[in-house]
Amino acid sequence: MLTSLRIDKWLWAARFFKTRSLASEAVNGGKVHVNGQRVKPARALQVGDQLEIQRGQENYQVIVEAISSKRGPAKDAVKLYNETEQSRLKREQMALQYKLDASMRPHFDRKPGKRDRRHIIRFTRKD
Repeated sequence: MLTSLRIDKWLWAARFFKTRSLASEAVNGGKVHVNGQRVKPARALQVGDQLEIQRGQENYQVIVEAISSKRGPAKDAVKLYNETEQSRLKREQMALQYKLDASMRPHFDRKPGKRDRRHIIRFTRKD
């Protein structure tokens, strides 16, 4: 049984990122913090460590529950961590806000055609 593992490998196994290279880029880019500290991809992760993961617009705060170097099904990946209640509520609230914002945006039945694009260009130019 593993007691520690590289953070990029764990993020990949826990299905936060699709590939290890994406996980490594996120760690290098400062999108992942361990116990409040910015780390490098080779940092050894242990059970009980608290992670702050920023993935796009979503922010996760999770506590490492188990270590696995193999990427398995999503049902098994969820068992590797425990998301904090505050983080889960905040993400749900952001998703709801995004849905509300999307409902306020105009919705078109089709893409603009050549004639429509010409009208848009004429309208938006300041010439």
